Amino acid sequence: MAVQRKRPEELRSHRWYGVHDLRSFGHRSRTLQMGFAREDFAGKPVIGIINTWSDINPCHYHFKQRVEEVKRGVWQAGGFPLELPAITLAEPFQKPTTMMYRNLLAMDAEELLRSYPVDGAVLMGGCDKTTPALIMGATSANLPAIFLPAGPMLRGNWHGEFLGSGTDSWKYWAELRAGTISERDWKEVEEGIARSPGHCMVMGTASTMTSVAETLGLTLPGAASIPAADANHGRMAAASGRRIVDMVWEDIKPRDLLTAAAFDNAIVTIHALSGSTNALIHLIAMAGRAGIALRLERFDELSRTTPVLANIRPAGVHLMEDFYYAGGLRALLAQVADALALDCRTVNGCTLGENIAGARIYKPDVIRTRAAALSPSGGLAVLRGNLAPDGAVIKPTAAEPRLLRHIGPAVVFRNYDDMASRIDDEALAIDESSVVVLQNAGPLGAGMPEWGQLPIPKKLLRKGVRDMVRISDARMSGTSYGACVLHVAPESYVGGALAFVRDGDLVELDVAARRLELHVSGAELARRRASWQSPAPRFQRGFGALYARHVTQADKGCDFDFLEGVAPTPEPDIH
Repeated sequence: MAVQRKRPEELRSHRWYGVHDLRSFGHRSRTLQMGFAREDFAGKPVIGIINTWSDINPCHYHFKQRVEEVKRGVWQAGGFPLELPAITLAEPFQKPTTMMYRNLLAMDAEELLRSYPVDGAVLMGGCDKTTPALIMGATSANLPAIFLPAGPMLRGNWHGEFLGSGTDSWKYWAELRAGTISERDWKEVEEGIARSPGHCMVMGTASTMTSVAETLGLTLPGAASIPAADANHGRMAAASGRRIVDMVWEDIKPRDLLTAAAFDNAIVTIHALSGSTNALIHLIAMAGRAGIALRLERFDELSRTTPVLANIRPAGVHLMEDFYYAGGLRALLAQVADALALDCRTVNGCTLGENIAGARIYKPDVIRTRAAALSPSGGLAVLRGNLAPDGAVIKPTAAEPRLLRHIGPAVVFRNYDDMASRIDDEALAIDESSVVVLQNAGPLGAGMPEWGQLPIPKKLLRKGVRDMVRISDARMSGTSYGACVLHVAPESYVGGALAFVRDGDLVELDVAARRLELHVSGAELARRRASWQSPAPRFQRGFGALYARHVTQADKGCDFDFLEGVAPTPEPDIH
């Protein structure tokens, strides 16, 4: 069946460039001022390339080159490329947390696309929050868009051992604190763990979210698995540039692809990958921009029937470079095809089923079949109980199995500074049966940083303890591991039950039963609640003040309340 194509005068950019009036004269003359010829842009789709490159973002350090390859593809297909720099979210550097600025990038992307003469967009991202932010903004703008994932970096190396960014950082930091490796060893790990451009090469938030973008149909098939340094990555960039031009003519927009079935596909993917716990928050926010109310329960429902097939750190042993050689995301999706809505459309004009047809596994220990799954159920579990009435999340595959059902006395820290000042105090009343609790680390309490993998006290590390039950309203890096309960909602800062936990209270975790309970009577909790005082606002001005007034809780995706949904925004007045 022939694809319906727009006429040049139907292009959105025609309002800027194609009208015979003084304002269009200004648009054309200023474009000519930059050295472009009239035939470069007249009657052609204008493609905005949202580039999150920055000198402070090592995950996107190759984007200076990739943007030129995207432009080459756009020119080849008969489009007019315009690079539009956007705020970068550099996970290792930006404080207090990139999570606080995810919504700022989403607004940046949305307004860039709406306010300029753009017919379609290439979204260049990959570092953790960048992927959901760009997709959120593009979904709200709802112009034809294709996502270009940054790709994972190459494997790290230390003394012939492969290293995974984040995961092995936490591992060897614990060993250094325990005294089992030297300062020289630690320095060598530091120098060998990140060896190329690209995002983390474990199944952290970056690889989880770019895989989600591909499953949702927003990238070219196979794009999310290609390492950043591989020549195929540059070819994929050019191909994305070519494809977006046709997408404009065919008028394929994000909300055409982002259906409820597509989000179910993404959830299945997250579980099969044993992906990052952060994905729950981001996917809920992304779905909200498409007008879809995604419930935490949906993650749990699909978790129970989805096996973990990706043997990738932190839940497995391999790295993303191995995953690519093993067949990549297409090969994994082919193994769970029976759980996917294969008729979902994608940016290349084909269905998801067509895109994964014929995909094969080349390294069966990296990508498992259902018969050899790492776990019969998915990589994430949603918990509820009197300690988390609106939900919390744990990654069971990254925890020591003995801790998945546990009751222990709480050791409570009021905030991160309190924890940092006392956790290694030899006098601290804590042992391996204790439950470490961190308060005031949620969306409003601290911007929801990745503090959830709370450190194990040195005195317990020296005894050989490497995992404990840890509970907070914070997030955890997708590269992290351990029996860490995260995203407790409502957060303690707004008077959630976590605020009322006291030292010595018994806390029960039962992952199989999906339960998180504080063994304190309702009357005692009510007494503690009555004496609780709301903390003073953290921000008095700027983006922080806007954030504090409008951010939602973790179970709602931490989006801004005024950006959720699909309420129309008028096109800009060009007069």
